[in-house]
Amino acid sequence: MSYFRITLVRSAIGLPRRTTDVLKALGLKKRMATVFHAVSPSVAGQIMKVKELVEVREVERRLTKQEVHLERKPDPGYYVEKVGRSEFDESRRV
Repeated sequence: MSYFRITLVRSAIGLPRRTTDVLKALGLKKRMATVFHAVSPSVAGQIMKVKELVEVREVERRLTKQEVHLERKPDPGYYVEKVGRSEFDESRRV
């Protein structure tokens, strides 16, 4: 079974009530929030109503909240492979 991964990219401030109601029905409250819905014609119709505000991808499975968070987390820019015990002790004494 495949799912729509829907992310709210643009804010709905100042838009008609009908548009904000569609976003609420999809479960999108805040910008950059992501929800997953099973692929169906009704959900596709709702997405088409707010297509300018959302980013949609079709995925094979739902991701957990933590998996979505780790996807968005930026690369730290460095990696610590191993810290020698003696180096660690010396740095604590100074």
